[in-house]
Amino acid sequence: MTPLHRALSDEGFRLFFPLATLHAALWPLAWVALWSFDLPLAREIAPGTWHGYEMIFGAWGAALIGFLTTAAPEWTDTPRLRGRVLWGLAALWGVARIAGVLGADALVLPAMLADLGWQAALIVYLLRISWAKRTARVLSFAAWLAALALACLMARLAMLGMGDAGHWLRVSGLVYLGLLGLALARITVPVTNAVLDPSERTAPFRPHPGRLNLPSGLVALALTAELAGLSPAVAGWLWIAAGAGFMDRMAEGFVGREALRAEIMVLAGAAGFAGAGLLTLGAAGLGAPWGAAGPLHLALMGGLGLGVLAVLAIAGRFHTGQGLGLNLPTRAGFLLAGAAALLRALPEMGLAPWPPGPLHLLASTLWAAAFLLWLADYWPAIRRLD
Repeated sequence: MTPLHRALSDEGFRLFFPLATLHAALWPLAWVALWSFDLPLAREIAPGTWHGYEMIFGAWGAALIGFLTTAAPEWTDTPRLRGRVLWGLAALWGVARIAGVLGADALVLPAMLADLGWQAALIVYLLRISWAKRTARVLSFAAWLAALALACLMARLAMLGMGDAGHWLRVSGLVYLGLLGLALARITVPVTNAVLDPSERTAPFRPHPGRLNLPSGLVALALTAELAGLSPAVAGWLWIAAGAGFMDRMAEGFVGREALRAEIMVLAGAAGFAGAGLLTLGAAGLGAPWGAAGPLHLALMGGLGLGVLAVLAIAGRFHTGQGLGLNLPTRAGFLLAGAAALLRALPEMGLAPWPPGPLHLLASTLWAAAFLLWLADYWPAIRRLD
């Protein structure tokens, strides 16, 4: 059998999907169950700020590295990154996580440099292959990554006392929704066609090209308005428009009886959660009786969470030679992740009754189980090279 370190560094998804899964599953659970919403070394920076940062740049950051280092070579017909390059990216990502797991205020600066390091490396990588192949297929991802790196820098500087960290973490999370819109646009079409025609001789699913990147474009517009300081009402209407863009993406999943396939439902579910989160975020700006926390959890926990699980499951199947067809543990993980997001957001918004017992502990337990089920299902295939 191939040594584990060689198997994991053979392709981006083999290394970074398990890292994303473990971080997404265990860090929030530890924060709630082990540390009771505190962190061992947090002093000046609020533990909640560390929590938001680690979910956005820790869990979703690893998923993003794995996705782009796996998908970009496929889209551009270029050699994939392997070996030391992947381990170097993992080292940069991991150095930053040391500070986040412990809430180590003193390590914010080196952690910032490490996070900016892997983001800059991804941008350079995408620009390099775009130039080499004379293709624009990855330039949109490079642009959104540049926006994410800027938001990351501002969030870290705010954690050092130079701004409002909560504001920049909100911006960072919303930038990730722009990336989610791009990823869903790239994934949904080939997956839906493979479901509709397993022979892949035809392409019956052809969405209107003008709507392909509509959600990401509307997110960019709403973010621009918010950063420009427009009124909460104006920004609210723009976030409602962005939410409608994701709902339009969800509606594309209605392709007949095949819409009940897990692969289609999880992609539609990710778009639906993102859309619902942005719709209710916009409504909050227009005076709805809830704050921003619930809608943001719907969008960033539900939308991004299901989106990441969809990428882990679908890309994991294709790149380990298994084809379509998801196993029961992974399908159960989708349901648990969706339930965790609803449980975390709806009672706080007054849209569902509070369950008995500690709500956050129950939500974080369901959330952890969702990602660990995926890992248990896929680990044998990930560590094995055919």
